[in-house]
Amino acid sequence: MSTAPSHPFRTLGIVGTGAMGRGIAQLAAQAGLEVRLYDASSGAVAEAQAFIDNLWTRNVAKGRIDADQHAKYRGRLHEAATLDALADCDIVVEAIVEKLEAKQTLFSELEERLDEKAVLATNTSSLSVTAIASTCRNPERVIGFHFFNPVPLMKIAEVIPGVRTAPAVVEAVEALGQSMGHFTARATDTPGFLVNHAGRAFGTEALRLLGEGIADIATIDRILEDLGGFRMGPFALLDLTGLDVSHAVMESIYHQYYQEPRFRPSPITGQRLTAGLLGRKSGRGFYAYVEGQAQRPALQTPPTSAPLPVWISPENGEARAALAALVSAAGWPLDQGDRPTQESLCLLTPLGEDTTDCALRQGLDPTRCVAVETLSGLDKHRCLMANPATVEEFRNAAWALLSQDGTEVSVLNDSHGFVLQRVIACIVNVGAEIAQQRVADPATIDRAVELGLGYPRGPLAMGDHYGSRRILTILETLLAATGDPRYRPSPWLRRRARLGLPLTTPDPF
Repeated sequence: MSTAPSHPFRTLGIVGTGAMGRGIAQLAAQAGLEVRLYDASSGAVAEAQAFIDNLWTRNVAKGRIDADQHAKYRGRLHEAATLDALADCDIVVEAIVEKLEAKQTLFSELEERLDEKAVLATNTSSLSVTAIASTCRNPERVIGFHFFNPVPLMKIAEVIPGVRTAPAVVEAVEALGQSMGHFTARATDTPGFLVNHAGRAFGTEALRLLGEGIADIATIDRILEDLGGFRMGPFALLDLTGLDVSHAVMESIYHQYYQEPRFRPSPITGQRLTAGLLGRKSGRGFYAYVEGQAQRPALQTPPTSAPLPVWISPENGEARAALAALVSAAGWPLDQGDRPTQESLCLLTPLGEDTTDCALRQGLDPTRCVAVETLSGLDKHRCLMANPATVEEFRNAAWALLSQDGTEVSVLNDSHGFVLQRVIACIVNVGAEIAQQRVADPATIDRAVELGLGYPRGPLAMGDHYGSRRILTILETLLAATGDPRYRPSPWLRRRARLGLPLTTPDPF
């Protein structure tokens, strides 16, 4: 029989009763703590108490808790009319405005009132815990305790020690988070901590693809949802969070890391923010919304084509076999020569390359070459990519062939790494660099990203799923082709890929 982790806290104070504060209060009361709620705004505490109580009432109606539990939970919520009323708290969690000076001032005021052993926790999502603690007399008791919205449903809390936080405080707060039913991800006090740091690649690389004209918004989203397994594409996600939030986070982390190229934002979000295209909250973002539903354009109708002989590059044996089976099922003739005939459509399976480089490197006629994405198989969604010299007849033939069984096909402009390869490789690379910097251990990185970002896998497990050597090849090819240091592979990834080790393999010391 499992028991809740042991922690020394009995009374927890909350300063700031907005969405985050009330969510933390709900969990704390359910975990058996006495909770004291303070907010500088008149009526805010009563509103928060009513909101939480309504949630519990609904849970009773749904049979998730009984009336006795409801009464116990409700009896643990208390209003603190002043900061003085928090004096007997063992821990106080602040959930106020994201401004450094405001948090520093609050903690200085709390130090005057609380016992010297009480813990001061900040729910900051972007500010340095060390900086918040720097004006405290006792920075050893200050720690980051970062939840995600909605707090009861997002089963993760980041535990972030400042440079001077005492180890006993870290252990106690980790146990507290676990007693609340959350996975606690211990991370170092670095910009973006763990989850927001790991999320830098998904949106920024998609924006880069959009900026390069490789595909439109809906196509990029569909590819990453269908082939990548993401719950929503990057542009749908940006619309959900709102550009007023997302753009600021992109710029903040980029500048906090002294213009690290891996985190480089796109001018697209700044322009759209200025135009007021915030997303769902404004009724229009990357998509227009009607009654809350994104209006995505209809799929393109595939062209028709008479069957052509099809030659498939032999460079990727597994992909070649899958494409050969598709050609056979369609009833098209398969050109099995070492070199294609002059009439053959040439299908290429590049990894990190664009169609142009792949065709020329193999000494093929680029006018008849079309590349096919094979990183994630050919079952759910197919992507083809012509080059600027590809004749329309051959592009349309490839399109007709790939769509003949009703599978959706996306047609891209020539790009190193298609869409899926680029985004996946960047996600894995950022995750590997987080491990390299010891922001968190590999298992914590993967679990935190799954819970905090909703990715189908954590970044390190994602790299192992697709093959770390293939990810390394994609990045090295992108770096060589573009010269952009955003694609430089992390040493963590490079070493493990070359040694044939899982990316979750920790260093021995």
